Amino acid sequence: MSSPAKPHAPACDRNQGPILELLLKHFSDRKQALEIGSGTGQHAVHFGAAMPWLTWQTSDMAESLPAIRLWLEDAALPNVRAPIELNVTGAWPKGPYDAVFSANTLHIMGWPEVQKLFAALDAVMAADAVLAVYGPFNYGGKFTSDSNAMFDVWLKQRSAASGIRDFEAVNELASSIGLRLIADHAMPANNRTLVWQRG
Repeated sequence: MSSPAKPHAPACDRNQGPILELLLKHFSDRKQALEIGSGTGQHAVHFGAAMPWLTWQTSDMAESLPAIRLWLEDAALPNVRAPIELNVTGAWPKGPYDAVFSANTLHIMGWPEVQKLFAALDAVMAADAVLAVYGPFNYGGKFTSDSNAMFDVWLKQRSAASGIRDFEAVNELASSIGLRLIADHAMPANNRTLVWQRG
């Protein structure tokens, strides 16, 4: 019997190179990373292979875990851990993690879930933890491109609670748990990678 085909997200192929370039800089001295919303598992395999010094813990909602396992089983990377179920409103792993990464998640969640995510991070991050978040953001309450404005419409049609988040509001949540912004990188397709550090 043939094994099931691994799910594949073309967007991961397009963005994993530029994201990795930044993670190699910001996670160069990290040891334990938590990925929130591992999706298909493609990012975990790509980043884990490129950063063997880093233990990479995958996580997502229960329905996504089988797909992540397929990617991890094929790659067989010793530093990438089997996915754990993580719903931001539920139980969290204990940590502490000195690196946290999440891609394309904040605009999928409702704002109350984004708030709960940052509140929960407070307890699982190490004293000097680095948090890197990739995705689209608004600045000064305005879209940074026409394509992002159209994407926001599509998101809200799909789920009224979702939508592109304001950088200022997210940064305020980060500040509230002792994180300071250390980088705001422009990325392809009108996305950003925001990087905060504690301490």
